[in-house]
Amino acid sequence: MSKGIIQIYTGDGRGKTPAAIGKAVQAAAEGANVVIIQFLKGKGLQESEFLKKLEPEIKLFRFEKSDGNFEMLSEERKAEEIMNIRNGMNFAKKVLCTGEADLLVLDEVLGLIEKSIITVEDLENLLQCKSEETTVIMTGIVMSDEVCMLADKVSRIETVKFKTWDSTEE
Repeated sequence: MSKGIIQIYTGDGRGKTPAAIGKAVQAAAEGANVVIIQFLKGKGLQESEFLKKLEPEIKLFRFEKSDGNFEMLSEERKAEEIMNIRNGMNFAKKVLCTGEADLLVLDEVLGLIEKSIITVEDLENLLQCKSEETTVIMTGIVMSDEVCMLADKVSRIETVKFKTWDSTEE
């Protein structure tokens, strides 16, 4: 078996989640057990419908119940979602402790630290459950130096140029 690593996709550019999903598809194609847990995405993300078609090779989980942006929720709804997110983190810990996945993707987990839903220490405690063979991929826009130190590999994704395509342009 190959040695698993901790990898982070971070930065303000678009493509962190697609990069992680690409790694998940590649791993599943090679016969790996893959679990993806998405945070701060809401329920309405279209890509999740496509990913559900890849089950059982890739298992996708979202613990949040709201369709809306976390920042726009009422304080009461935020409190409910924080409990749901913590359930998701507990599930991630179970996945790592039991060795249920060869690859665990924690999509937008770095945003949980940025929003003070979890701490770097919480993330570090979670990662300590990882076996040597398991790979963990984490994504998020903002990454602290403390989080960077937890990783074996960090990829910064930045937008250099962004032009929208308009079908009316000739």
